[in-house]
Amino acid sequence: MTTASLDLASLLCSRLCHDLLSPVGALSNGLELLADEKDPSMRQKCFELLEQSAKISTDKLRFFRLAFGAAGGFGEMVPIEEPKGLIDALVGNNGRITANWSLGGDALPKPAVKVLLNLALIGIEALVRGGTLDIAAEAKGGISEIVVRAIGARVVFDPVIGQALDGTLPPAELSSRTAPAVMIQQLAASAGGGLQVHNGADALVMGAVLPTT
Repeated sequence: MTTASLDLASLLCSRLCHDLLSPVGALSNGLELLADEKDPSMRQKCFELLEQSAKISTDKLRFFRLAFGAAGGFGEMVPIEEPKGLIDALVGNNGRITANWSLGGDALPKPAVKVLLNLALIGIEALVRGGTLDIAAEAKGGISEIVVRAIGARVVFDPVIGQALDGTLPPAELSSRTAPAVMIQQLAASAGGGLQVHNGADALVMGAVLPTT
């Protein structure tokens, strides 16, 4: 493994820890409140906080396991319902985003699934005031095609993420924020494919074409 690969892996771990810090911290706070609270109604609210935080933590761990990790337990093809369920869970926890799906086939190659999950994550984060996430994916004729479109009242997309997706990111801009985009750009390039991104006034559109290796 090269130094660059180690740096990327370390930054992906940092990103995972950053995203899990809030719900895990809420679990800790909920337990502290529960230990001191005697009022039954307040204790019930503590239990609700714990339940919500545990669900968000679990959903994010399952998501990152497939988006960043080796995803053991799956073969070369992953049932399409797996990434759909993971993305729907993140959207549901957000509460301000609606996901629309257009899927062809029953499964996608594992590299395409990783690209799909990470593009969807970028789209979710761009919808800072909520909106709609349109996702299309299909594997046909040895080619996987993915399109993710984020539409909302305010779509915020950092240009350095776009550079990471198209492979022009300066080395100094590699960080835990850009690492997921760098990872899927390298994944697509190694498969002989590529990523595309267009950031318009009211919509962010990202796509990927990956030959099946």
